[in-house]
Amino acid sequence: AIGTGAADSSMVFIIFRLIGGLGVGAASVLCPVYISEVTPANIRGRLSSVQQIMIITGLTGAFVANYVLANTAGSSTAEFWLGYPAWRWMFWMQVIPAGIFFFALLTIPESPRYLVAKGKEAEAEKILSRLFGAGTGAAKVAEIRASLAVDHKPSFSDLLDPATRKVRAILWAGLVLAVFQQLVGINIVFYYGSVLWQSVGFSEDDALKINILSGTLSILACLVAIAVIDKIGRKPLLLIGSAGMAVTLGVLTWCFSTATTVNGALTLGDQVGLTALIAANLYVVFFNLSWGPVMWVMLGEMFPNQMRGSALAVAGFAQWIANFLISVSFPALAAISLPMTYGFYAVSALVSFFLVQKLIQETRGKELEDMKG
Repeated sequence: AIGTGAADSSMVFIIFRLIGGLGVGAASVLCPVYISEVTPANIRGRLSSVQQIMIITGLTGAFVANYVLANTAGSSTAEFWLGYPAWRWMFWMQVIPAGIFFFALLTIPESPRYLVAKGKEAEAEKILSRLFGAGTGAAKVAEIRASLAVDHKPSFSDLLDPATRKVRAILWAGLVLAVFQQLVGINIVFYYGSVLWQSVGFSEDDALKINILSGTLSILACLVAIAVIDKIGRKPLLLIGSAGMAVTLGVLTWCFSTATTVNGALTLGDQVGLTALIAANLYVVFFNLSWGPVMWVMLGEMFPNQMRGSALAVAGFAQWIANFLISVSFPALAAISLPMTYGFYAVSALVSFFLVQKLIQETRGKELEDMKG
């Protein structure tokens, strides 16, 4: 954050963004693993969903902070504190949550499943007794030990079926979840939201406000997901989300297809603009009710202990690659055809419905040691 804000060239800016991206990528993979490994099965879904609500809360906080900084300075490029432009302060503000996150990590215990895998069973038993209740530690350690292969340490070779030497089906299911979470285009809303709304006739001020509205609705949708995920299950939420996103993205595709060019800029009519705004925010709601939190929950709990870390690393890598490709391709695709671009996201949401129906197994209420892959 410090280096990005202080960058004096595009190359330095990109280098520090890449370094920051490595940190964010590592956290996004490790957090769901850790949360799933230290929580009881009956509340694991709710607690694992907290990751998504924290992601959305962070995004919304960034939207609000950027809006305040830009408005106070006059624009994102205008001078602000100490003579530096506001956009640099937008990056430097990231030091605050990053610092809080770092010091908070110093207070949490190590994953007991990791400790058992490393042969530190006494330490694991102590942590499990504290997390799950006195007297339960020894039994939980025995369960974890039984779920881990005794002949070798966890490795990427565990991702292959020992009989066929082909990639395990459970990993393909995880990759479907990871990749399709991005193929529905959710990060376009957050990365390009203000630019997109400005491109179809909204003012910069209104576009920033729409971003804040979308972030707020995302938080509310995540809260609903947390409340119901351990009651109705993971798979039903994914199916509801896929169907809802397919419909709302379809509506957005139609809205953008009606845009007209006025003075060289795309413009939506008043009624169509309102329809697009409603559809976009309903899309965000459906995503954060389902694929947003549920994907991280599923990836954190669907894999057997022996391969969980390796499988989640591969799935997380695939998710970030898909994120990158969708993000960098959007400007070029939107320049060719905005309706075509959103049509692709709509088709991806529709395809995800059938893939979930076929490939994904429910994990609600199951202990991690019962995941057989």
